[in-house]
Amino acid sequence: MSFTEPIRRSVEVEYWVVDEKGRLTAPAGLVDATVGAEREFVQPMIEIKTSPCRTHAELRKELLDRLWAVVERADKLGLRLVPLATPLAVADDIDDRPSERTRIQDRIIGENFEYVRHCAGTHIHVEKQPGHVLDQFNTLVALDPALALVNSSRHYHGEPLCWGARSQLYRRLAYADLPNQGTLWPYLYEQGTWERRITRCYEQLVDKAVAAGYDRPTVESTFEPETAVWTPVQLREEFPTVEWRSPDTGLPSQLLQLVADVVGTVEHLADATVTVGETAGSLTDETVALPEFDAVCEHVDAAISDGLTDESLRQYLERMGFDTAAYTPLATELPDARISVAEARDLRLTYADRLEHDIRRTRGGVLNA
Repeated sequence: MSFTEPIRRSVEVEYWVVDEKGRLTAPAGLVDATVGAEREFVQPMIEIKTSPCRTHAELRKELLDRLWAVVERADKLGLRLVPLATPLAVADDIDDRPSERTRIQDRIIGENFEYVRHCAGTHIHVEKQPGHVLDQFNTLVALDPALALVNSSRHYHGEPLCWGARSQLYRRLAYADLPNQGTLWPYLYEQGTWERRITRCYEQLVDKAVAAGYDRPTVESTFEPETAVWTPVQLREEFPTVEWRSPDTGLPSQLLQLVADVVGTVEHLADATVTVGETAGSLTDETVALPEFDAVCEHVDAAISDGLTDESLRQYLERMGFDTAAYTPLATELPDARISVAEARDLRLTYADRLEHDIRRTRGGVLNA
């Protein structure tokens, strides 16, 4: 059997915005270049979203068309887009855009919130399939180590951190004092567990905000349970989707390949039996075998710390249906050494060039026809 309708999918990709000297700057004039372009919570970042698409070809065209519209507008304004998960090194603090939501998080998380300001990522949404939602959620949890396929930065404030610097900053450092907020959550075995989890996290967030000096009505009017967690795999009521938030930003061609691979696995759930914990993990014509959650976490740790240099991780991803040789994470091209602010600016411009070339190539060279 198969799902009665194609599974719709959408993607959200964040990019740093720089000027012609590679300095971080606000995306002034870029957000009205196309539908789906939006400001992010920090000043020098823009997000490009697609609508829910029924086919990969539709998603590919929409993402590339919207990206190219922003790139063309940026060229006229002396701006560039950078596909790196962190800005590598910065001369000054990255400023927030004014927002009550951001101010509350800043007060609760404190100095650790600075880590979040250095993170640019990709969110992949897969439409929920009635009767298969828990399998979809659990499968995306098991696929979380695939973040290693698109690791795109190794540096924070100029220092080499690890192969997946953004994931290290976001999961292990930013929410160190709120561990349930940013880490990967275990498998779900019944729908009510998700509601209980997000309710607990929401209450924890509200209590911390009140303890930090905010009045409860202000916090409760700013956050809802669904928007008060930043765990990598989430159930969303809007659309509605299962969302995977782990991948770094990167070149569109590689992100599109990742979406195709992930959605292909989710589509396979209609024809396969899903098991949990019975094997070390594998994908066959008949089964989607998910490993124990602790094993997934070990692979996630390897994906962040060592990336695709970890042999066990590569073998796991291959068993789960990924062709790891088809991916060349940008992090593998970056130096394993300190990067100065001037070097970071040069690298941003280099990868802005790479982004534009990748869009041209992936669109097949037809830009203004």
